[in-house]
This record gives sequence, structure tokens and C-alpha cells, in this order.
Amino acid sequence: MKKKIIVTAAIFGSLAVIAGAFGAHSLQPSLSAKELEVWHIAVQYQFYHVFALLFLATLSRYKTRLVNDCYYLFTLGIVFFSGSLYLLACRELLGWQWLRVFGPITPLGGVLFIAGWITLAFAAFKDK
Repeated sequence: MKKKIIVTAAIFGSLAVIAGAFGAHSLQPSLSAKELEVWHIAVQYQFYHVFALLFLATLSRYKTRLVNDCYYLFTLGIVFFSGSLYLLACRELLGWQWLRVFGPITPLGGVLFIAGWITLAFAAFKDK
């Protein structure tokens, strides 16, 4: 489990660096200030939860269900929260107005993040 968590964190971490650089250098001329802000929020939260995954790896030696649940909550939270914000930020640029349907997915990702943090607290509490 520890290896899976670290590999996932490394992949999401590298993607966050790429997304941050892409937003700062390539998208800046094409997106509005508001859209760039949304993009940067997506990058920020992705990084926060990469670090959460790395911390979770320290608890993974116990292979409890809580650690496993926390892993999936953070991972899906990144995909839903940051992923939907990336798409929403580029909606105008792509000319895909239908991407508006991803709006309700963002709060779902936020709920997954909150559930992940609560689950992490329980996992740490149970850690001997």
C-alpha cells in the first residue's frame, strides 16, 4: 500500500508542477484573470493533497481499512475537485460551454477532501 500511495502522490505531484507551469506560462495570455485564479486554486489543492498522500504513506504500514479509504478519498478528491476546476477554467478557451456540467463535481471533490482528512485523523488516532 505504501508504494501505491507514494507512486500516486508522485504522479499527481508531477502533474501539479506541469499544470502550474502551463497555467503561468502558456495559459496566461489566453485566460481571464478569474479563469487563471480558478486554475491556480486547482493546482494549489492538488499540491496540498499530494502532501497529504505522502503523509498517509507513513501510516500505510498498518494496512488498515481507514488508510485505504483515506487514499481513495484523497485521490478521487484530487480528480473531482482539481480536475473539474481545470476543465471549468478552460471552458471559454476550448469553446465547450457544456463543461458547465462539471460545476457540481467541484463541491463533491471538496466533500471527498474533507472526508479524507477526517478519515486520516481516525487512522492516525488508531495508529499504535
